[in-house]
Amino acid sequence: MKISRRNLLKVSFFAVSAVACMPRMAFAARNSVKSLRTGAQPNGKTRLVIETASRPAYSLSYPQNQLVINLANTTINNDAPKKLASGTLAKSITQVQNGDSAQIVVNLTRSIADIAKSQIMILSPNGDNDYRLVLDFVAGTGTGTASTTSAAATTSTTTSNKSASNKAQSATPAGKYVIVIDAGHGGKDPGCIGKNGTKEKTVVLSVARKLRNKLNDAGFKTYLTRNDDTYLKLADRAAIGERRKADLFISLHANANPSRAMKGFSVYTLSEKASDEEAKKLAEAENAADKIGVEGFTDFEPNIRSALSALQQHAVAEMSEEYANGASRAFRNAKIEQQRGPDVRHAPFAVLRSTVPGALIELGHLSNAGEEKLLNNDAHQNKLVAAIVKSVKNYNFDV
Repeated sequence: MKISRRNLLKVSFFAVSAVACMPRMAFAARNSVKSLRTGAQPNGKTRLVIETASRPAYSLSYPQNQLVINLANTTINNDAPKKLASGTLAKSITQVQNGDSAQIVVNLTRSIADIAKSQIMILSPNGDNDYRLVLDFVAGTGTGTASTTSAAATTSTTTSNKSASNKAQSATPAGKYVIVIDAGHGGKDPGCIGKNGTKEKTVVLSVARKLRNKLNDAGFKTYLTRNDDTYLKLADRAAIGERRKADLFISLHANANPSRAMKGFSVYTLSEKASDEEAKKLAEAENAADKIGVEGFTDFEPNIRSALSALQQHAVAEMSEEYANGASRAFRNAKIEQQRGPDVRHAPFAVLRSTVPGALIELGHLSNAGEEKLLNNDAHQNKLVAAIVKSVKNYNFDV
């Protein structure tokens, strides 16, 4: 039986507030817990990630030294992988089946304040990950009462991220966050070339320079991986982000497609599994840039490889996806045409393999005559830059 959103909300409310002696309606569970993990965030925050098979409907309560998450219409899974990072407020996590709901009980070293909606995200599936309920919290004193967060439970990732973005927008300028902008290709690697001879490496460097200036004006500390027509290996680009201790890495590219009619921007994040065949082919094309070098593909530096622990990869993926969704939204709001397909795609881009959250943005298609002309246009480049600046300002660096 298909369950409507309205009925799902009713079930969520019933699971939280029903009297114990009240007879329960027989209801087949549709969701299940896939994994649980915690991580340490800046400023004493603890991040809890609950991965589920489908989008979760949840409510929160705050007993002393505990956080309890009720997942409506969900079955527990005691075999689900569980990873607890050191240096967090979470001591242990247990699962309890309570009728139709799964209760995730997090035992804490200290009681916590009620979690604001701006510190809660629901992330859509990304590569090997299913849906993830992400909660960030700090020590403090809350109300101790149940909080039925129906809006967060049923709205999209975009809405959840928008709440976080609003908070970040006012706090960003004073933060002096570090942004590394990667102008793709360069030197002996021209990237794709339009029908009228426009080279990808030239367009993206022009946009990168303008973006650097605008972000610096906005109070960010911004670096370019290349500021001239230089060839860099992909691992070297990623290493620059690491060395600069970047808070965000943005790689700029222009696309090409066998179909001259294809046009529009697209945004990608790193995933070991491509979201679709087109994303897979694009990643293979971009990664092949390293084959131009005499020495072939370079291994990533040992310190980068060792830093890419499973937990850190998940955390970086979640932050990258949040930025990518915001970037896609900023482009659409600026009336910049989007390539048909999902708002954010995922593929194994080598340039994004690092501990720095980031995204690869294809600014348009040089294979399309109209967009080749646009990408050469100064006013259009400024429009692209303005959209990216807005996406960076709206990104919640503190989550």
